Amino acid sequence: MIFKMRVLLKPAWKRFWLQNMSTQNLQILPFSHYSILPPVSIPPQLQELCSIVMSTVGGLDDLELSLNKFKGCLSSPLVAQAIDYSKHEAHTRRLLRFFLWSSKNLSHNLEDKDYNHALRVFAEKKDYTAMDILMGDLKREGRVMDAETFGLVADTLVKLGKEDEALGIFKNLDKYKCPIDEFTVTAIINALCSKGHAKRAEGVVWHHKDKITTGTRPCIYRSLLYGWSVQRNVKEVRRIIKEMKSNGVIPDLLCYNTFLRCLCERNLRRNPSGLVPEALNVMMEMRSYKVFPTSISYNILLSCLGKTRRVKESCQTLETMKNSGCNPDWVSYYLVAKVLFLSGRFGKGKEMVDQMIQKGLVPNHKFYYSLIGILCGVERVNHALELFEKMKRSGMGGYGPVYDVLIPKLCRGGDFEKGRELWDEATGMGITLQCSQDVLDPSITEVYKPTKPEKISLVNSSIAKSPLKVTKFVGKMKMRKKSAAKKKKKK
Repeated sequence: MIFKMRVLLKPAWKRFWLQNMSTQNLQILPFSHYSILPPVSIPPQLQELCSIVMSTVGGLDDLELSLNKFKGCLSSPLVAQAIDYSKHEAHTRRLLRFFLWSSKNLSHNLEDKDYNHALRVFAEKKDYTAMDILMGDLKREGRVMDAETFGLVADTLVKLGKEDEALGIFKNLDKYKCPIDEFTVTAIINALCSKGHAKRAEGVVWHHKDKITTGTRPCIYRSLLYGWSVQRNVKEVRRIIKEMKSNGVIPDLLCYNTFLRCLCERNLRRNPSGLVPEALNVMMEMRSYKVFPTSISYNILLSCLGKTRRVKESCQTLETMKNSGCNPDWVSYYLVAKVLFLSGRFGKGKEMVDQMIQKGLVPNHKFYYSLIGILCGVERVNHALELFEKMKRSGMGGYGPVYDVLIPKLCRGGDFEKGRELWDEATGMGITLQCSQDVLDPSITEVYKPTKPEKISLVNSSIAKSPLKVTKFVGKMKMRKKSAAKKKKKK
């Protein structure tokens, strides 16, 4: 039962949490009954089927003609394996025609699990037409759709903007011989909340209270929190948190981080000056419930502060983070260094990078790629070169993209000697560069040196105001001051 829940429930709040925990994009792969390690040698029959399905020659009718010539022994496991091997290469329409041909030839030898497997593949591919055709066949033949398949189908439909159809299938699950239980209720709620349809999800919660157990309630609350946070509706998120407490479900770190993100993103648009005080109030509330903010919590705030170029508050937040006993991670230093570089505080930005290195924090490539790109964008190539030297001293590798940015930038700035030096250094390390070698040729590369715009003198110019106009303007200002003074006396 627990394993089934873990497989089925892949809500957006979980993806949101994982994205905040790591800078790498984590993908949760859907479970498959047919997920097997590729064998060393593919059986001849399977190889023949896959080559037919993955062929790019001919249309769908030609595909069926080729399949009719297949002389091997067609079986349910063979069909499933062929779909698994071909799904990344073949177009979904070819996969659909192959499955329908298999269904026609095998008749009742195809089991319900084969239909569910094919439907999950089409849902993963986000092919609405294929899903619709296969679900129609599933219902017409009286086959059973399992809860896992429904969860994936509902999630795909909502992502495609067809939340009405997802709800329609949920309401008519009995036609697919799939029970409305805690699994399917949780699945439709997660799917709706992933795209911000929290109000409709709460309607499902209201009508199926009896299906929600103590074990699934925290998961549903997290999904609702995420659904309202997508809309940046702080009032509703706060209501859900209060409801959780009243029902004996203590909000955890994930819930508060969702609330914090919602609050910060709302203030980013409407009240940037309230970013720090309101976020710190939420963190105080967290501590009162023995939920301590982590670097993820502070990074949410730092990210929004950086978007509004609030340099002083970003630095203060980093210090507050240290003083509260929460150790900043490399993402924290990156967010502060980024806003410092963008606002022209290059010395302070380099200090932040040095502090991070002294703390023994090891960033990934994104840290250096982004900051070097920013420095090149604001025409501070010397600072970018210094940062690149620090990257090389760390020994992390992956220098190719940096060379591809720095070499053209140096040459277009007129420093062909340094550009040539970096080129030779990269080729000496065996790095294949994407930029052309022509950029090193002064006769080909156009040198661009940014110049400051000249100040326009208003003296002796056509746009300069005449003395008469200036006198009239001063007279009007004096009259306004006198009238304002009289009004104050009357009051």
